[in-house]
Amino acid sequence: MKIFDGLQWVSRAVLAQRGRSALTALGIAIGIAAVALLTSVGEGLRLYLLDNFSMFGTRIIAVTAGKTDTEGLAGMLKTVRPLTFADAEQLRRLPYVEAVTPVVYGTVRVESADRQRNTDMQGVGADAARAWKFNVALGRFLPEGEDSAARPYAVLGSKLRSELFGSNNPLGQTLRVGGMRFRVIGVLEPKGQFLGFDLDEMVYIPASRAAQLTNREGVNEIDIVFTDNTTSAEMSARVKRTLIALHGEEDFTLFTQEDMLKSLDRILRLITLAIGGLGGISLLVGGVGVTTITSTALRERIAEIGLLRALGATRPQLLALFLGEAILLAAVGGFVGVGVVMLVVLLINVLAPALPFALQPFYLMLSWLLSTLVGLVAGIAPAWRASLFDPIEALRTE
Repeated sequence: MKIFDGLQWVSRAVLAQRGRSALTALGIAIGIAAVALLTSVGEGLRLYLLDNFSMFGTRIIAVTAGKTDTEGLAGMLKTVRPLTFADAEQLRRLPYVEAVTPVVYGTVRVESADRQRNTDMQGVGADAARAWKFNVALGRFLPEGEDSAARPYAVLGSKLRSELFGSNNPLGQTLRVGGMRFRVIGVLEPKGQFLGFDLDEMVYIPASRAAQLTNREGVNEIDIVFTDNTTSAEMSARVKRTLIALHGEEDFTLFTQEDMLKSLDRILRLITLAIGGLGGISLLVGGVGVTTITSTALRERIAEIGLLRALGATRPQLLALFLGEAILLAAVGGFVGVGVVMLVVLLINVLAPALPFALQPFYLMLSWLLSTLVGLVAGIAPAWRASLFDPIEALRTE
């Protein structure tokens, strides 16, 4: 039997029972659509979180006070001393450092002449705009050289500016932050959200003033941005040596943005695969449908099998014919399922662009190949039984 004749036989066998074939393909399509849609959600969530974490760049190290030591069965958090503005100044002198900013954060009440609201506050240094890639839309950012004894200046996020001053120019205006008077010297360009926090609704004031408002002796963290002339590991080692020399021991914790992104990417990829595996349950149901339909068709075509054997078809050829029928049904169903998911995700991206859906060609192709594999596995048993029929006994059923 020639390959073309075999393909023609398979296609005619599928088209001969259009209703049955359509239902079988539909079962596979639903399963593949579930797998592809869930992986699109997982991939969209992965890209969303990675985009949030990388919005400040990858060459950044965050230092926080406190170090967890494990002793026996208990872990004890030991903080010998808080991070200080002096620590930030020493870190600024390290080679390859591009920007250093102390950070103090909290929630405060912000009041203008006739409007007020509670919002998040970020106490930062003058390097924060460069470290966090902020762009100033109006005025300027906090002045240099005022980390420890800064003047009461404030920079507003774009949304906070609109809520407090509307369309009026806020530069030079006075507002109260946590009961303390500040003068507005700048407004930032829109930055967006970071892990649920709207950076455009924040007020940015000098870190020393924020420490007064929150009654802190030190700062919450120190962010260091380094140049591309060194690596994350080398820069972390320099920071660690400097702080140990200042504190007498390692009573702090380092977080590198590069390591966090790599770890987060690995975790989210596993989550995406796990979510796709849940959708695979419906694909198994579709595979059972292929087996059932193929087995039913086999009982109805015993005479046809006997005729093929009488005309010289070998057992391997019969096996290939019935496997090809199952694979064709699954491949068509998978193609339909992937097409439906692509259409659904594109519509969602147009109508609700904020939802984390992302189409990845790799996962779509993997879903389609998975549907073909399901057809292959589901069709093995019926195809094997078809190849074992005795031609004489099969012809007697006619």
